[in-house]
Amino acid sequence: MIGLKDILYKVTINAVVGSTSVGVNAIDFDSRKIKKGDLFVAIKGTVSDGHKFIDVAINNGASSVVCETLPDNLVEEITYIEVDDSSKALAIIASNYYNTPSENLRLVGVTGTNGKTTVASLLYQLFKKAGYKVGLLSTVKIMVDNIEYKATHTTPDSLTINRYLNEMNAVGVEFCFMEVSSHGIHQHRTEGLHFEGGIFTNLSHDHLDYHSTFAEYRDVKKKFFDELSPKAFALVNIDDKNGLVMLQNTRARKYTYALKQYADYKSQILENQFGGLLLKVNNSEVWTRLIGNFNAYNVLAIYATAELLGLEKVEVLRLISDLESVSGRFQYIISNEKITAIVDYAHTPDALKNVLETINSIRTKNEELITVVGCGGDRDKTKRPKMGHIATALSTKVIFTSDNPRSEDPEAILKDIEKGVEPQNYKKALTISDRKQAIKAACQMAQPNDIILIAGKGHETYQEIKGERFDFDDYKIVQEVLNQLQK
Repeated sequence: MIGLKDILYKVTINAVVGSTSVGVNAIDFDSRKIKKGDLFVAIKGTVSDGHKFIDVAINNGASSVVCETLPDNLVEEITYIEVDDSSKALAIIASNYYNTPSENLRLVGVTGTNGKTTVASLLYQLFKKAGYKVGLLSTVKIMVDNIEYKATHTTPDSLTINRYLNEMNAVGVEFCFMEVSSHGIHQHRTEGLHFEGGIFTNLSHDHLDYHSTFAEYRDVKKKFFDELSPKAFALVNIDDKNGLVMLQNTRARKYTYALKQYADYKSQILENQFGGLLLKVNNSEVWTRLIGNFNAYNVLAIYATAELLGLEKVEVLRLISDLESVSGRFQYIISNEKITAIVDYAHTPDALKNVLETINSIRTKNEELITVVGCGGDRDKTKRPKMGHIATALSTKVIFTSDNPRSEDPEAILKDIEKGVEPQNYKKALTISDRKQAIKAACQMAQPNDIILIAGKGHETYQEIKGERFDFDDYKIVQEVLNQLQK
């Protein structure tokens, strides 16, 4: 048990009803999980308002409540803490509850539209290979040194973040690499964390279902850099026009990386093939098994970060050449019939364009490029026609299919995607709503040396339809189908 007064340190409080000299067993923002002696934090979420469940939390045993609006009927012997923003308060309280765990390791946040998972995961891999105890908080998984946990969000809630950071402290983790999403920043999930560095990869069309405008989306990302301390570093991709925007108000030490212009960390692609990339990084050559222009940026960000964190340049180059690709990020197999199938998480117009342009830069053009792609339901609808346009413009054949339709009608999503197809590309496209059948059709169409891209879901091992999650793994399915066709 910890004192309520202790965990309220640095929280901006408007009013207190009752005594703060009480103990707290645990903290939660889900009233159903509250037990005797717990603190309930009422949060106004996107789906429901926790203030409606204060009575439920008290009936379940809550002894104290943090809220933005005090209830009309106050219960005696319950302590109420009124704050301006419960989400922000929760993040600070969580950090205090777990003894500010982010201060006891070197935490680096990675933000941007594309590349967050790859950069964070490869940094985890590189520092593990260098012999350190390392943590990872990513979309794909959470790693507490060698212990793996499943991830549910790009940026977990602040209680979960601090709990895992505390576990990392317990096993002596020295470095932690964390994906930082725009949702996470906007909802203050990273409030109260001590970052040693921040990395900006790029910014393109995404999450406009949540952020009303692109400018708002950009400014939320920028807020992460605005709040870095003067002791931290800010590393940004300046080939993206928003890179310098991220640096405008930051107090952190500023560093840049680029392929197309002068920067602190510069790279040049010497060779680009399905086997990997040969890069010149700040005048040193390095071979990597990662593929494509976008991965040249990722490798450069990893190199710069490792050097900024104190690793020797020669050691970093050696370790980069040993890195393995991240699950669902340009992950490919080649069948006995010499059909190449690539699975990639590309679910934004920019990411899809990058992957298709990478494949087109490597292929000889004597083979077909068959793309299987869809768009998620209950998400930004404005990107759907753009995905349809890009897929058909840069592929020889396209199959539009379901991604995670969630609560939406899959056929309605597919019609939105089809709107982006230009008349000259109509004959390239067909629609098969069932994703497994779409993958099967692509494999049946493919001839020796052809390339199949299955985009949108990447590492995901499920498909979400009408509130239910069904087992579904693009990589396993295409592998099975290709094996069956070979028999």
